[in-house]
Amino acid sequence: MSIELANESGVEVPADLIVSAARFAVTAMDVNPAAELSVLCVDEEVMADMHMQWMDLPGPTDVMSFPMDELVPGGRPDAAEPGPAILGDIVLCPEFAAQQAKSARRSFEYELSMLTIHGVLHLLGYDHAEPEEEKEMFGLQNRILEEFYAQRHRRAQEQRQSDRDTRLLTNIGFTENAVSEDD
Repeated sequence: MSIELANESGVEVPADLIVSAARFAVTAMDVNPAAELSVLCVDEEVMADMHMQWMDLPGPTDVMSFPMDELVPGGRPDAAEPGPAILGDIVLCPEFAAQQAKSARRSFEYELSMLTIHGVLHLLGYDHAEPEEEKEMFGLQNRILEEFYAQRHRRAQEQRQSDRDTRLLTNIGFTENAVSEDD
């Protein structure tokens, strides 16, 4: 999975977290691992311009998605095996996301993760224009977000345990080469 992130927003963003959230969502949705995705962070002015140009709505928004390749489940019967695709572009507005996170009493990082997963789902054809679509998309988004943070939590616990083990072994003088001849 190739994920390119460019930050033109003027706001410092947790790039590793955004890329990890995108990668997790794409993997959770069983997209070909050779697919490509681009994430662009922009300021409110640029986002407002894009929002007007593409959605005919005034003011900035939190996230917009621009799919590239048409992803059709199963594809055509006479087509070759489905291969890698260029999923498209996700555009995030960190300034808007920060305000939204504060209003919702969530962390900025959590908000960006959620918006990234939301953007991936839009690239894959999910929408929330109708109540049933909204229920499906937000249910899926929340499940992926929960699994993403559960995995991050498990990895952090494993890393802390590994660090403790290393410190303990170092403190008692154990090294890989310190094996007694009596052993």
